[in-house]
Amino acid sequence: MDSFDFPGVDGYQLLDSGYAEKLERFGSFVLRRPDPQALWRPRLPESEWNDADFSFVREDDRGGKWRKKRSNQPIEWQMEVGAASFRIHPTPFKHVGLFPEQASNWAWVEERRTQLELQLGTERPKLLNLFGYTGAASILAAKAGWYVTHLDASKAALDWANGNVQTSDVPSDGIRWVLEDALKFVEREVRRGNQYHGILLDPPHYGRGPKGEKWQFQDGIARLLEACHQLLEPTPGSFLVLSTYAIGFSPMAFENMLNEFEGGEVHSGELWLPEGDGKRRLPCGFCSRWKRL
Repeated sequence: MDSFDFPGVDGYQLLDSGYAEKLERFGSFVLRRPDPQALWRPRLPESEWNDADFSFVREDDRGGKWRKKRSNQPIEWQMEVGAASFRIHPTPFKHVGLFPEQASNWAWVEERRTQLELQLGTERPKLLNLFGYTGAASILAAKAGWYVTHLDASKAALDWANGNVQTSDVPSDGIRWVLEDALKFVEREVRRGNQYHGILLDPPHYGRGPKGEKWQFQDGIARLLEACHQLLEPTPGSFLVLSTYAIGFSPMAFENMLNEFEGGEVHSGELWLPEGDGKRRLPCGFCSRWKRL
């Protein structure tokens, strides 16, 4: 299994990790939050960890709350990433609205856009971003020249993503928004005969659609991938990216599923973040990429 390159993210730095926590800088603020992958000892002294602007305090297995170092700290702020700007907002689920470990996929999608230009000429390639959350991948792709269909089952996530669009100067015709259950939408697109040059999937282990549809990774992923395969354009260079975090399955299983796609090649590996001087890496999930030859 490979390890994908991390191209870096403007405004972000993993300062330290250990004892099942990580210490990160998002723009102007330092955050301390849990990470079960950090099994080793921290490098920085405890005083630097205690000096974090925000510290996550777990209350139960479903979430927790953030403790602020100073009462007058903002509850959210903007962070510039390249030519885009994203709202960082610490949530009770320990997420903040941006997943920097996905930067290797953001860069890879931009590279695919450049290569597809040779195949498509003036035609704008189409990207489908399922489970799109707060929109970082969609926004960066749209600014790179993709026409993006961004789907999420949560209206709150779509509103957050739309706010990020407003601060990132995305072309008005760059992104189409869809509030829908992913599997329902994909199978309907197959019946309509629509196709895409690229598809991104970063599904959770468990979730609910806008009408209460139940999503369970192990029950739905094979059916979803089968439908996504039918949505891919026959153009050489079309692709699908499947990434996951805290799912509990081997990347070999992902590679086996994508190897069922015909006419392409699969590369699988870990997503990760470099810590401090870069000598230690924090694993952040698995990723498999299928590309048509």
